Amino acid sequence: YRDLIYLFIKRDFVTFYKQTILGPIWYILQPLLNTIVFTIIFGRLAQIPTDNLPPFLFYMAGNIIWGYFAFCINSTSTTFVKNADIFGKVYFPRITVPISNVIIGLLQFSLQLIFFLCFYIYFVINGLSVNINYSLIFLPFILLHTAIIALGFGLLLSSLTSKYRDLTFVLGFGIQLWMFATPVVYPLSIIPENYVIFSILNPMTSVVESFKFIFFGESSIKLIHIFISVSISISIFFIGLITFYKTEKTFLDTV
Repeated sequence: YRDLIYLFIKRDFVTFYKQTILGPIWYILQPLLNTIVFTIIFGRLAQIPTDNLPPFLFYMAGNIIWGYFAFCINSTSTTFVKNADIFGKVYFPRITVPISNVIIGLLQFSLQLIFFLCFYIYFVINGLSVNINYSLIFLPFILLHTAIIALGFGLLLSSLTSKYRDLTFVLGFGIQLWMFATPVVYPLSIIPENYVIFSILNPMTSVVESFKFIFFGESSIKLIHIFISVSISISIFFIGLITFYKTEKTFLDTV
């Protein structure tokens, strides 16, 4: 169903940009503004350590990978509610809609990554010492891991929001809290050793820390932590997928 997925991607892009002035620039402005705010509040005022990295670069790295996850889970969590009209007219695999959302998120992330690399190169030219090695080849796997987490939770939430609409109001607040439970504005290294395991049970912890590691060479993440995270992510993905397929058979009665 590649052609169908392509049409959904094209449809959503056209819908988003049709009445905007800045177009794709919005994808760049969002992480930039968030990074500036985080740098002022958490870097300057709260003075939270950033593993000896420039706070601006540290927060931007966390923002763009978290932004990809947040977009995917937000867009997939309302699949049944937003597409009820088209789902009720003709049959096609419903899973193609959340897959198209994840690909759209990847396109947005690509633009933000290019923007991040511009600042990254600037800091390196001005004396930032980084250890870039073979770990850069794992970037596609980190993005795949992020997509699996977002799809798993998104499919599960889409099944719930088809019955309980008030969950859509809680979702934004929940994702915000989830971000602060993830090492986005602080490094994993400042978490006391006794509490690290609780942070690792959050599958996005290993994603954010691994993403920072491949660009900065600095992270407290361990291989066992990544294995735990991947195991949890795959489990959630299959639970979400099974729930999604069960809900699609009856959701028109409740939406």
